[in-house]
Amino acid sequence: MTTIDLPIILFTSTALFGIGLYGVLTQKSAIRILISVEILLNSANINFVAFSTYSEGYDGWTMALFVMAIAAAEAAIGIAIFLNVFRRFGSVNVPSLVGLREEV
Repeated sequence: MTTIDLPIILFTSTALFGIGLYGVLTQKSAIRILISVEILLNSANINFVAFSTYSEGYDGWTMALFVMAIAAAEAAIGIAIFLNVFRRFGSVNVPSLVGLREEV
C-alpha cells in the first residue's frame, strides 16, 4: 500500500478549507452556504484522519466519525429550515432574508 506524505494531505485540506471559507463568505444562496460549511467540515475530517494515521492511536478517526454525524444532522436540519423559509418567503436568498438590499 502506498502512502501519501503528510504535507500533501495538509495542503489538500488547506485548499478545501479555503474553498469552503470563500463559499461561506461570498455566496448569497443559503443552500450554497450549507454546502460550503460541509466542505469546511470535510477539510477538518481530512486533518483528523491524517494526523491519526501518522501518529499512534485512533483518536482522529473517532473525532472524524463524530464530525460526520454532526454534519449529517446539520444538513438535515438546515434543509428543513430552508424548506420552511422558502415556503414562507419564496426565496432562500440570504441578503433578502436579513433585509439587505441586493446589488445588481
